[in-house]
Amino acid sequence: MTRQAAGLGAEIHTDIPCRLDRQRWSRFHSLVVVALGITWILDGLEVTLAGAVAGALKESPSLQFSNLEIGLASSAYLAGAVLGALLFGWLTDRLGRRLLFFVTLAVYALATAGTALSWDIWSFALFRFLTGAGIGGEYTAINSTIQELIPARYRGWSDLAINGTFWIGAAMGAAGSIVLLDAAAFGADWGWRICFLIGAVLALPILAMRIWIPESPRWLITHGRITEAEAVVRNIEQQGRIDADAPTTSLRIRRRAHVSLREVAHTLFHLHRRRSLVGLTLMAAQAFFYNTIFFTYALVLTDFYAVPAASVGWYILPFALGNVLGPLLLGRLFDAVGRRPMIAGTFIVSGVLLVISGWLFHQGLLTSQTQTMAWTVVFFFASAAASSAYLTVSETFPLEIRALAIAAFYAIGTGIGGVAAPFVFGALIETGSRSSVFAGYLFGAALMVFAGIVQAIWGVAAERRPLEDVARPLSASDDLS
Repeated sequence: MTRQAAGLGAEIHTDIPCRLDRQRWSRFHSLVVVALGITWILDGLEVTLAGAVAGALKESPSLQFSNLEIGLASSAYLAGAVLGALLFGWLTDRLGRRLLFFVTLAVYALATAGTALSWDIWSFALFRFLTGAGIGGEYTAINSTIQELIPARYRGWSDLAINGTFWIGAAMGAAGSIVLLDAAAFGADWGWRICFLIGAVLALPILAMRIWIPESPRWLITHGRITEAEAVVRNIEQQGRIDADAPTTSLRIRRRAHVSLREVAHTLFHLHRRRSLVGLTLMAAQAFFYNTIFFTYALVLTDFYAVPAASVGWYILPFALGNVLGPLLLGRLFDAVGRRPMIAGTFIVSGVLLVISGWLFHQGLLTSQTQTMAWTVVFFFASAAASSAYLTVSETFPLEIRALAIAAFYAIGTGIGGVAAPFVFGALIETGSRSSVFAGYLFGAALMVFAGIVQAIWGVAAERRPLEDVARPLSASDDLS
């Protein structure tokens, strides 16, 4: 039941959110996951290639980067992701989810192609910055769309599984680098360029795949586009089955054009300040943790274990497997056992395991193979933890500011925990001191444990609950009825 309302401020009485949540999994949801979730595969490909080609960039006749310059380029990518998330997140809430997930993918494709044509550190860093901007924008547009189209009972597992596909892209990047970074086959200055061109080429069919993805009906109703929202929901209902036992509820909202930045700030830092603290802590901790390890993964292998740059991909493959399996195998527990215990548990376990593996590294007790095995175990849990951080910030804030909230916490968390990490760890590795690198690992582990404790105390039990129940829309004129 939805009544057409005219004009800003007019009341709309709708059951569209309930009808979306009553759906059982169907072909439609599978296609949404494939067409939108593939973004994480691209990001995984990008980040892995950036890590795997680190040695090749040092040996490139035209670039000859130092460890410090490689760290700088990685930080430029993350800085771009931060600013891109903020800009495109703001536009996603204003202009709609659908338009922006086309724009952000196009930015990514053009920028990663530009990376392949780089001629010095500054051009390389610039194109990495723009590539990051496209990926950061993708996070906001895609996460908000998926959250609003997937039924509540599947939201936790599907979100973690989708985020986990980052590591499928990582495995693709690792496998590709094994072949493409072979100097005997492609030369010292062509293999790494072809690596980056792969991402641009893969983005083209993904643009075509997204043509059939509809706008979020939840976003449409807040902007008074009732006829379009009804058409989208009817199409979804025709493709699947309804859970007859699910409760029937409706919502009264008032149409509005957009939410002011002042209201966004009031919502984040006053109305939901405790949720903001949790989201910020989770995002910052996982960003530092991941970027500390992964952006310098190749440097640790080459500098401390004398692994040839062209062979780094072999070591990334098992690491990527652990990262994929973590969200897939643990994901359903986030819906069954609950968000609080599972998010807190995966963060704390990840931190403790990094301390253990870091101590073994410090003592020189690991080989390149056992170091990789240790990181694989650590990130089996850390991958689920990192994915749950994105889940938390995308489901615990109101509909009208969802994309910007994702952007804000991604940007602030990555800015605090991620942008500096590759640069700092590049410098730590440059010293050649295991003690210095171990100190960095201890700091990253402490952040993860602290974030787990914050989640255990103040986290929201959002499992299997409608988004409108977890966070009441700002435009709602009354509660669900």
